[in-house]
Amino acid sequence: MRIGIIGCGVISRQYLASFDELPDVQLVAVADLDPARAEAAAEGREGVRVLSVDELLADPEVDTVLNLTIPAAHADVDLRAIAGGKNVYSEKPFAVTTEEGAGVLAAAQKAGVLTGSAPDTVLGTGTQTARVAIDVGEIGTPIAAVATMVTPGHERWHPQPDFYYVPGGGPLLDMGPYYIHSLVTLLGPIAEVIGAGSRLRTERTIGSGPREGEIIPVTTETHVTGVLVHESGALTTLIMSFDGVATSAHPIEVHGTTGTLAVPDPNRFDGDVEVKRLGGEDWETLPVAGGYQGVARGIGLQDMAVRGEALRASGELGQHVLEVMNAVLESARNGTRVEVASTVARPEAVELQDVRVTA
Repeated sequence: MRIGIIGCGVISRQYLASFDELPDVQLVAVADLDPARAEAAAEGREGVRVLSVDELLADPEVDTVLNLTIPAAHADVDLRAIAGGKNVYSEKPFAVTTEEGAGVLAAAQKAGVLTGSAPDTVLGTGTQTARVAIDVGEIGTPIAAVATMVTPGHERWHPQPDFYYVPGGGPLLDMGPYYIHSLVTLLGPIAEVIGAGSRLRTERTIGSGPREGEIIPVTTETHVTGVLVHESGALTTLIMSFDGVATSAHPIEVHGTTGTLAVPDPNRFDGDVEVKRLGGEDWETLPVAGGYQGVARGIGLQDMAVRGEALRASGELGQHVLEVMNAVLESARNGTRVEVASTVARPEAVELQDVRVTA
């Protein structure tokens, strides 16, 4: 599958670092509104051409557009790529509004092309080993989960953090996809939500880079909490914050009738999965039992290349998670329980395998 990247900002470095390890994926072109960033992305990469955005979208040598633009541009770039007959794989979130995301899926279905959505971290051994543990009954019947992400905010380290603090950003739409993609992988789709949110600061100060010291406005919620009601009946408590300092909680805990599972950071591909069994005294680290081993961002493209319509990090999953997040924000604004109209199949588990095994 021949890939063209649109958007060569900070996150592109992580994708660029992994392309050489993906046997069924080839990077052929890059584009950015800032030509210098595109040139830097292509430097030292034989056969990778630097194009304008329009040129890349029209290029017959590009099968799939990897959309690494800012969230506000995700849907527009995807729609333009689809109109040119190309598959799309978008960074998270899949779009900003639920309506935008639905439009991308409808256009892709009509055009007969594939849609994929980050994060693909859920395909690694961390989330997938936890998936195996749940499926084989290590904790009995799952009844609840808690997902917690607390950080003082990305403006402390990101040189261009503006998009984190406008609609489409905030802790929920920025970091929530990692946690909710993992939760859907573990516990299945979500039927309804209850949410609350706050925005205690109207400004943030950039802490690094050429704009260090510059003040930027905050126009979205920076602390969001909610309850996600899974179709299975399990309840997830979600805490996403750019306002706190730190947390000692496990990133995700899944509570079952006979045990509790500690799931590693879903922003990583690996990490220990631990279980505390009913009547047991200590946490036990489970052996790695599922997932792609030794991978980085981009494995979702490999999965897309070899599995086609059966890809796991699908646009349908990205859209369901987007709707869930926007429903939480709607509930926070209106003080009401909100139903989630879409559903999605629980993604197929990933058998434990090396990235070079294309199956």
